[in-house]
Amino acid sequence: MLRVHVGSQNRVKAQAVQNIFARALGPTEVRLIAVESGVSAQPFNEETVRGACVRARKALLDADFGVGIEAGLIWNSELKLYFDVQFCAMFSQDGQLTVGHGSGFVYPTQVIERVQQGRTIGAVMSEIAQIERLGYREGAIGFLSKNLLTREKLTEQAVLMALLPRLRPELYAA
Repeated sequence: MLRVHVGSQNRVKAQAVQNIFARALGPTEVRLIAVESGVSAQPFNEETVRGACVRARKALLDADFGVGIEAGLIWNSELKLYFDVQFCAMFSQDGQLTVGHGSGFVYPTQVIERVQQGRTIGAVMSEIAQIERLGYREGAIGFLSKNLLTREKLTEQAVLMALLPRLRPELYAA
């Protein structure tokens, strides 16, 4: 059985990792490991992938894989918009790092304005949705999409994208 540590205390992230690893690689035991991301509470741009990598590295310990998942706001200069994107980083015991991200989406202007004043997406969206700890439930995407896409399913996308080189190593060999 594969052992996977997720650098988080968020059960939604653990369930997404469990779902993808079990389908792709077979029986998997997933454990949440409390780690610090080393980035700000509301990451922007490159800070987002850096947070995922730090979480994955710190969570690895004695597991087969350490997984870090970090959502952040990524600026698109062409559209002049921030996209919420979840990055997933995976470290294995041999030191190999693979990274991927899920689909991105745009927040309403009022959300971005409040975040630019120093608040986090989680706090702002919990307030707007009137759902405490929204990020530990369906997430902002669940609320915005009327649950057509939940945070768990969005996170699964990022996990699967980071797993691709491990599913087809013959194509990704250096």
